[in-house]
Amino acid sequence: MTNPTESQLLVLHKPKGFVVTRHDEKNRKTVYELLPPWAYDEGWMPVGRLDMDSKGLLLFTQNGLISEHLTQPGSCHKIYEVWVRGHVTQPQAVQLVGGVETSEGLLKAVRVEIKGGAGPKTRLEVELDEGKNRHIRRMFGELKDPKFGTAMKVLELKRVQMGSLKLDVESAKWRFLTADEERNLLDG
Repeated sequence: MTNPTESQLLVLHKPKGFVVTRHDEKNRKTVYELLPPWAYDEGWMPVGRLDMDSKGLLLFTQNGLISEHLTQPGSCHKIYEVWVRGHVTQPQAVQLVGGVETSEGLLKAVRVEIKGGAGPKTRLEVELDEGKNRHIRRMFGELKDPKFGTAMKVLELKRVQMGSLKLDVESAKWRFLTADEERNLLDG
């Protein structure tokens, strides 16, 4: 038996450099290389996505209804730690909450908090209630550094929380959710 807890969800701390897919036509490393073979064989599917250059909390389930529930816009807030090349100002953080127009349409955050910085970089916490393709990267790409006038660029992006579930496993490791964690996540 592969799942002694009978949990319907497992969490993986996805490192940078892995693609979230079952098969990759370009022969890149996939997240399934970090999970036991039964996860692939028994049809455990990712709940949402993280792009190859992103890292952090990634859930898997065999239950399509759970996946659909957790990926519906507004149902499960996600929190990211983000390092951006550029000096993000408080008015720009407010602008991101109001929304910025991108090639993919209007993208916005629920909350953007400036946490500090180092040299020409800014560290932020960004909360989303939906995740469109490269959502955070596209939003910041529309902003200009007020000092240099150059486009901002996300250097590092890590999902640290989904709903009530906080990332608590080491990079490239996984575990099943407890019954309480699963209940809190699905009821929240």
